[in-house]
Amino acid sequence: MDNDIFKALADPSRRTLLDLLHATDGRTLNDLCTPLQMSRFGVMKHLNILEEANLITTRKVGREKLHYLNSVPIRQIYDRWVSKYAEPWAIELTSLKNELERETNMENKPRHVNRIAIKATPEQVWQAITDPAKTSKFWYNCAIRSNWEIGSSFELWNPEEKKLADGIILEISPPHKLVMSWQFPAFPDTASESPSRITWEIDSHTELVGVTLVTVVHDEFEQAINTAKILEMGLPIVLSGMKTLLETGSALSND
Repeated sequence: MDNDIFKALADPSRRTLLDLLHATDGRTLNDLCTPLQMSRFGVMKHLNILEEANLITTRKVGREKLHYLNSVPIRQIYDRWVSKYAEPWAIELTSLKNELERETNMENKPRHVNRIAIKATPEQVWQAITDPAKTSKFWYNCAIRSNWEIGSSFELWNPEEKKLADGIILEISPPHKLVMSWQFPAFPDTASESPSRITWEIDSHTELVGVTLVTVVHDEFEQAINTAKILEMGLPIVLSGMKTLLETGSALSND
């Protein structure tokens, strides 16, 4: 996989495509052809190489095929070759960051999407998300509290008994789906913001036995920009920590 990433990053045109998606995610082939003085076929060839290296992902929306940046493999390269060594959570991590998906009416709906593969069952993942004894080991030391019923509240409390986040359970279908509103009442920049929404999708991998794909979507944050900034940086670390906990039994280390 490292070789594919290095190969993909070696070409300046492909680096330009990544820069374009970093600036504005969820772009069509026509959008990406315009800044490059290159044929559609040439751009498609570069996009295919980037997708094979997992540096971009695509999604069909209506008749359009949209391209999204997946920056986590670059982070993996940094961890493996720039920092001391890769941390355990880097294995099999895939993430879709800063994803903006257009609705069929073409109105832009911002969302952040993170995805990770974990060697665990959906039931084990569900327990990790909902058990305070487990969340305290990967969610910034915060224990989650809720009775896990539709319409009930949930709260995240740190070891100092300070509530950092809360919300309402909007939809729950163990062990495959959990939808919750989200607020950060503990921080001055976010306390007055409107609730946003987090959706957990938990599915067995279609090809790898014993592997679960966990997708976390944060959206409806048009009136919660500061909340979005915190979760954009924090959710990948939460997912990485959950992966490490479930696969090794240990908390994610900063060493």
